[in-house]
Amino acid sequence: MSYGRLMLDVAGTELSQQESLLLQNPQIGGVILFARNIESPQQVAGLLAQIRSANSDLLLAVDQEGGRVQRLREGFTRLPTMQLLGDQLLQDRSAGLALAEDIGWLLASEVLACGFDISFAPVLDVDRETSSIIGDRAFSDQPELVVDLGRAFITGMHEAGMAVTGKHFPGHGGVVADSHLEAPVDNRSWQALQEHDLKPFAALATELDGVMPAHITFPSVDPDSVGFSAFWLQHVLRQQLGFNGVIFSDDLSMKGADIVGGYSEKARLALEAGCDMILVCNCPEGALEVLDFMQRNNVSGCDRIAAMRARKSVPWDRLALDSRRLKTVAKLQILMEAGQSNGKI
Repeated sequence: MSYGRLMLDVAGTELSQQESLLLQNPQIGGVILFARNIESPQQVAGLLAQIRSANSDLLLAVDQEGGRVQRLREGFTRLPTMQLLGDQLLQDRSAGLALAEDIGWLLASEVLACGFDISFAPVLDVDRETSSIIGDRAFSDQPELVVDLGRAFITGMHEAGMAVTGKHFPGHGGVVADSHLEAPVDNRSWQALQEHDLKPFAALATELDGVMPAHITFPSVDPDSVGFSAFWLQHVLRQQLGFNGVIFSDDLSMKGADIVGGYSEKARLALEAGCDMILVCNCPEGALEVLDFMQRNNVSGCDRIAAMRARKSVPWDRLALDSRRLKTVAKLQILMEAGQSNGKI
């Protein structure tokens, strides 16, 4: 099935009549929810059902990573930072990998139980404290540990029935700047990136269902920002690394995307570079401008996006009593308490 290429958000905890009509536009292929849309598992399940009723052929997404980035909170399991999992691996490799797999499964299972298709996870950036926006969202500042933990996390998410999206290609961990607020520039060489940030994406390319590029420019490699660069998305990601899944743009309303122009220009360049689906979040006027651009240019749909739909899910009441969930939650409580006592949380 061919999906529309635009993913946008909605305003509140219920779908308005105007939004219901808007979501029927064939150029819209997905909806992403944020914390303002979510009050409880039951409420968000109701909202997602409203969205499905408006258009059953939409990809429904959320950013649920753990730590700082956890849109689903009330009634959901509190998840640790990925950095805490990296620290666990250093203490006990076998137990650390098993826990990462279980947490990947738990995260995906809770998200799926509400009616979502995907969470944009895992973070495959290589960082510990360099980047102001990544930091403890990353598993580790050691590429090999990111590969091992990322693979375990992906395995768990796949076991739950969720397609995975690695971000932020080719790596956001080498610059301090936050691409939500400015346009970061990373002056490292191609060789330096190959030996460090690119390693997780290279190792896991064939296991990822989706990839989200960073709004970063690497002028020593290519003059264009990654999300608008055919070199990065077509030559490196698809041809060199062999990635065959869905490329999602990062949010085009971020300041890091503004370097190429207005919303129509950002959408055009992202699509031409090779993005399969483009995100415009928290800016309704920008989303409508992109939608108008796509309609005027009769932008064709994308067949790849269908592979990101939920593959299976367990109803919330059954998941709540699942033995794997209960065991994982118990392990997490011990981990989080230890993290708090060590000042890690």
